[in-house]
Amino acid sequence: MKRKYTIILLWTSLGTTLFFFLFFNERKDLYTFMMTLLLSTMYSFVLGFGNGFINEYLNKKFPWSEATRTRAILSIVSIIIGNFILVYFCNFMNYVVIQKTATIDEFFSSKYGLTNWFMINIALLITTFLHAKGFMEELKKNSRKEVVEQKLIAKSANAQFESLKNQLDPHFLFNSLNVLSSLIDENPRQAQKFTASMSKIYRYVLEQKDKELVTVEDEMEFAKTYCDLLKTRFEDSVDFTFEVHKEDYRRYVVPLSLQLLLENCIKHNFATSSKPLAIRIFSDGDTLCIENNLQVREQIKESSGIGLANIVQRYSLLTKRNVFIEKSEDYFKVKLPMLSAKPQVSSTQPEDEAEAYKRARKRVKEIKGFYSNLISYCIIIPFLIFINLYTSRGYHWFWYPALGWGVGLAFRAFKIFGIGESWQEKKIREIMDQQNNKHNEKH
Repeated sequence: MKRKYTIILLWTSLGTTLFFFLFFNERKDLYTFMMTLLLSTMYSFVLGFGNGFINEYLNKKFPWSEATRTRAILSIVSIIIGNFILVYFCNFMNYVVIQKTATIDEFFSSKYGLTNWFMINIALLITTFLHAKGFMEELKKNSRKEVVEQKLIAKSANAQFESLKNQLDPHFLFNSLNVLSSLIDENPRQAQKFTASMSKIYRYVLEQKDKELVTVEDEMEFAKTYCDLLKTRFEDSVDFTFEVHKEDYRRYVVPLSLQLLLENCIKHNFATSSKPLAIRIFSDGDTLCIENNLQVREQIKESSGIGLANIVQRYSLLTKRNVFIEKSEDYFKVKLPMLSAKPQVSSTQPEDEAEAYKRARKRVKEIKGFYSNLISYCIIIPFLIFINLYTSRGYHWFWYPALGWGVGLAFRAFKIFGIGESWQEKKIREIMDQQNNKHNEKH
């Protein structure tokens, strides 16, 4: 237990001692004061440390943030059982062992039944307040932590996606400018055409900057323009073939994926007029494929594989479908998934988070309302018992409000923490998750 908790119990013991000594004891001497202090300290520390141990144990095994419903049910059960045992122990030590005002048989008779019941309700009041306080502190701490984590994840994902999208090899620009420089003197008309193609390339890069996916048609037009530049640069050393079905043009792929793959083909293979590099772009089912004959050039240093890793990561941020790579002695092929529809991750996520926040807020409001009702029950029912026993001992009418209110409180607890709306929401989420998984598998 923390030192602060022990100090609070000491002050509680002193305050309780002064209250009972001044208002409920006729004798105002040192012996009575010390006896009252001893009993108050015993009750405070036994009940305080007992409930504190239960609360800490539940915090470790069943945290509020991870198992709210299970924790709430266990808290209610542990509060009732734990305080029943602790109060009976304290009362036994008080009346049988310390003050010796009752025998063991008398203590367990109906004579002390009402006293024990009254003390149990007082203990339930204090313990319920402690558990409710722990729940609110855990809720606040978890909410702050979740907000910070979500902000970090959002910033990290956004930065990662932006960096992945905006990679265009600077060597391509340098090589293209060298080709353009030589064409200006040799073939001005071709140089003008080459400049227009370069303009289209970089305009496309700027246009797709904020896009997660583009249509196959747009990516194909860009790839053909890019291939024209490569064709101007390598002439007969490189041959390109496009065999993509028209019905696949309305599907979606990650922007600049073809450019990265074409760039890899040129980078890792040699191409000459006698042994040209043949690159084929075609559709195969729901995949867009790029294939080239293997003419591996000797590398000064081993390839880092950044291009392929770039494409794989970008697809992993958008879909569960994988990028497939095939390699044999004769060819190298990469298959890109073609998606039938955009996932709409960016636009739907805020709405989902807002809806989830509303549900979570409603859930917290219900739990807070239950604990407020429980605290009120633990305050009012003991007060009614005191009024009943003080005014008319022969007729115990306090059972009616205690049982009526208690049954209503039990039904409310069952609804919130048992098979109620939470169970329905859980089943709805399970069904929705299954449908989403099937939808993602199709695409």
